[in-house]
Amino acid sequence: MNPVLVNGADGRGPAAWLFYVGAAALLMAVATDALAVLGRHIGVPLLGSIELVQAAMVIASSTAIVSATLAHKHAVVHLLFDRLSPRARAIMERVHSVLCAAFFAALSVGSVWIAFDLRDGYEQSEVLRIPFAPLRAASIMAVAGVALIYISRACRRRSQP
Repeated sequence: MNPVLVNGADGRGPAAWLFYVGAAALLMAVATDALAVLGRHIGVPLLGSIELVQAAMVIASSTAIVSATLAHKHAVVHLLFDRLSPRARAIMERVHSVLCAAFFAALSVGSVWIAFDLRDGYEQSEVLRIPFAPLRAASIMAVAGVALIYISRACRRRSQP
C-alpha cells in the first residue's frame, strides 16, 4: 500500500501517518527478532525479545486494521457482490457496514470492560516490565476507530463513494 496514494490523499493525512507508524513498529519487531536469533546463535541471548516483538505487533496490527479500513481493503466476497444489481449492492454494502460497525463496537466495549476491570492491577510483562495499559489503549482506539469508520459509511448517502 502506497501511503501517498491512499484514497487520493497527498501523503500527509492520517492514512500516511498510520502507515509510517505501523511500518516502524513492524520493522522494530523484525529487527528485534533478528537480533534475538543472532544472539542465540552466538551465545548472547536477547532477554525479553518476545515481549518487545509482542508490543510492536500490537502497534503494527492496530495501525494495519485502521489503515485497511480507511483504504477499503478488507476481504470481500466478490462472487456474491459482483452478481448483484447496483441497488442491491448498495444495500448490501450498507448492511455490511452496519454489521462491521456492530462487531468492532462490541470488540471496543469488551476491551474497555477488561481495561476497566484491570485498572487497579498494574499489568506488565514479566522480563522487561512493559506496561500493558498503553498497549491495550492503542488496541481499543484502533477497534473503536474502525467502528466509527463503518458507522460513518453506513450513514452516508448512496451517491457518496
